[in-house]
Amino acid sequence: MVDFHHKTVLITGGAGFIGSNLAFYFQENFPTCKVVVFDCFRSEATFSNGHLKSFGHFKNLIGFQGEVISGDINDEAAIAKLVAYRFDYIFHEAAISDTTVLDQGMMIQTNVNAFKHILELAHQSGAVIVYASSAATYGDAPSPQRIGYERPQNVYGFSKLAMEHTARAFCVLHPKMSVVGLRYFNVYGPREYFKHKTASMALQLGLQILSGNKPRLFYGSEAIQRDFIYIDDVIQANLKAALCGKCGVYNVGTGNPRSFQEIADTLQQELGTSLGTDYFENPYVGAYQMHTQADIALTCQDLGYRPSVSLEEGIKAYAPEIQRIYESEVKRG
Repeated sequence: MVDFHHKTVLITGGAGFIGSNLAFYFQENFPTCKVVVFDCFRSEATFSNGHLKSFGHFKNLIGFQGEVISGDINDEAAIAKLVAYRFDYIFHEAAISDTTVLDQGMMIQTNVNAFKHILELAHQSGAVIVYASSAATYGDAPSPQRIGYERPQNVYGFSKLAMEHTARAFCVLHPKMSVVGLRYFNVYGPREYFKHKTASMALQLGLQILSGNKPRLFYGSEAIQRDFIYIDDVIQANLKAALCGKCGVYNVGTGNPRSFQEIADTLQQELGTSLGTDYFENPYVGAYQMHTQADIALTCQDLGYRPSVSLEEGIKAYAPEIQRIYESEVKRG
């Protein structure tokens, strides 16, 4: 069984949600693994929509004992300095992940053009690459969402699809390389708080409840379903992708969509409240995706991936962290 002991791992976007969880997984389970986190970290800089340009935050790395490097994936000189490390594995999580960003040039530059530098870094090191793609590549495609049936509806989804095309072309030129893209569906779990408005419904509704407010949902939310996946299963998918020896793109979800109403109700059960629900009209009727469901057959077949955390189990595991966030960040904020 191949493992990550005595390996050197790079995690771009390692101060973000998924990247920081990967960093701690390696630290806790493979203590001889050398982990390097590369992140531009947050500043006060914002996009035209008012959202922060970077979600990376030092608090996501408190307790991390590996190497931390501040750098931007758009900076070729910064990436070039990483060649000296000779990485065995690169987990590329750095991206503009805010789907509401309107700056198309910056989105393409960061998510597509800068990816080429990461691919070249991997080639020079002989490293395996696992990179973050997204279910946004499917846009409004009907469920279940399957590889090969993409129709992105925003520049973010388009950039991730272009990223996959770039990876595919790279693999044709370098057939001995392993480059795997993972299309994440609706991920939730610890260390997502600093994503702010783009954090999961599980966190946003949980903080509403702890503030003493009814969770706010659209009318008909029992019929609005998403493929929610807990962070532990996302970590599992990354590890199995890194060891599969393939090039390709795979869905990472549960294959079992659940409703927003079920999230709100399960949170209230775990947080010990019975506030009911505050319903309001959906302002996006006709332009709102009502259902997502990852087709994970290929992921299971090629990667040996098996989602193991149900929505109820995930929220139960997450509830104490939501309470901690409320006490340490929201109330004191």
